[in-house]
Amino acid sequence: MTPLSVLRDAWYFSRNNLLAIASLTLPLLVLEATAQVLLAAQLGAGANPAYGILLGILFYPLYAGPLILFLHARSNGQAPGNAQLLAAGLQLWPRFALLAGISTLAIMLGLSLMIVPGIWVMVRLAFAELVLVLHQETPLRALQASVTMTAGRFWPVLTCLLSVLAPLWLLDALTTPPPSQTLLWVIQQSVSGFLQLFALIVLFRLFMLFETQQNRA
Repeated sequence: MTPLSVLRDAWYFSRNNLLAIASLTLPLLVLEATAQVLLAAQLGAGANPAYGILLGILFYPLYAGPLILFLHARSNGQAPGNAQLLAAGLQLWPRFALLAGISTLAIMLGLSLMIVPGIWVMVRLAFAELVLVLHQETPLRALQASVTMTAGRFWPVLTCLLSVLAPLWLLDALTTPPPSQTLLWVIQQSVSGFLQLFALIVLFRLFMLFETQQNRA
């Protein structure tokens, strides 16, 4: 299966389940953006950006975990309710937040050295969240499993990720309003975050494909 077919499958799934995904994730994305605004107002213009990153790490598992569970359930023909998915995701939050923190630090460290090491780390850790949620692994075991799974598959994973994230990052940079326009900023950040969740859907499709290949080997 080529990266183009993976992207196409993920697009079809997203289109067919758009309302369900939006109802599951958008309220929390709006809450996260609102919290970012309140934090910025509290800390002032000269605040350390690390506070915003930390807030994102705390919020991200609250909607990413349920989304992964939703993707897995739908791929098995199941249709759990949002309350069930959110409750299950909340149970995973401590481990997921720790994993998100470790991954973010590793990627930022790689980017601080040069862009290429940061991209390499991002690709090698791409499946860690999926392993943690779907296989109920610890953060360290999930990181190790992702590194193992991406061995020899760097370019397909990178192609899929950049095909999704590069245009969305550019769009976000071009459309982000000034922080003084609070309502518009919250809306833009919520929509941007929602669109970037498509990368997680693409990674889920790749993850399931690679797992199937491993099981057949």
